[in-house]
Amino acid sequence: MSIVAMSERPELAPMVAEWLWGAFFQHPGAMDMRALTALILLPAVGAEETFVLFDGATPVGTASLAAQDLDARPDLTPWLAGVFVREEFRGRGYASRLVRMVEGFARSHGVTRLWLFTQNAAPLYAGLGWLAVGMEEEHGLPVTLMRRDLAP
Repeated sequence: MSIVAMSERPELAPMVAEWLWGAFFQHPGAMDMRALTALILLPAVGAEETFVLFDGATPVGTASLAAQDLDARPDLTPWLAGVFVREEFRGRGYASRLVRMVEGFARSHGVTRLWLFTQNAAPLYAGLGWLAVGMEEEHGLPVTLMRRDLAP
């Protein structure tokens, strides 16, 4: 198992965009895959990065540190975003490893608090030390808002 930064492997962006589009962008008004690929490839603003996890030579998942993610909460930043593991590779702890990678990256860039929102994975994040702090709405669906304070 290895994790690489998208900034080191930009050729992975179209694949990651396809994963994320299929998992999170199936709602009216969502951007298309070309726009999502371009967004992934934008130069980082501050401490932003997308990571890809490999099982051997096979890319199986992704997660990002993003300046913004939840439209209803532009006041909160930065975000753990786009955590995704291909279905056939789930249940192996890969999502947890991706979350820990993003947390470590954020911490190394001086971030002391991270945010995320999730429709159905709150138990996973709670098990990793994330605290549910409220409910919000994203694209007409209820989501749990969560926070993680990072030790320096």
